[in-house]
Amino acid sequence: MADSNFRPLHDRVVVKRVDSEEKSKGGIIIPDTAKEKPQEGEVIAVGSGARDESGKLVPLDVKVGDRVLFGKWSGTEVKLNGQDLLIMKEADIMGVIG
Repeated sequence: MADSNFRPLHDRVVVKRVDSEEKSKGGIIIPDTAKEKPQEGEVIAVGSGARDESGKLVPLDVKVGDRVLFGKWSGTEVKLNGQDLLIMKEADIMGVIG
């Protein structure tokens, strides 16, 4: 994403989904059509933050490179520079992994 001129606004975050396992725990290979979209991703861009009631800028808790979990229906799917990405509000992120 470093070669892109896209910067999310306010408390929005751009996330790239992390590919899920292609095998089940029992060793069965799962075809692409049966896979659920992963709810885990890597943050590749963040906005400057939200403003509180007094107008003060509140920075985001996540940063570029963080691996995050998000809700199943979170975000808006977009395609930037040939990559499938999600743009979501920081509030849609449930937590940072690791």
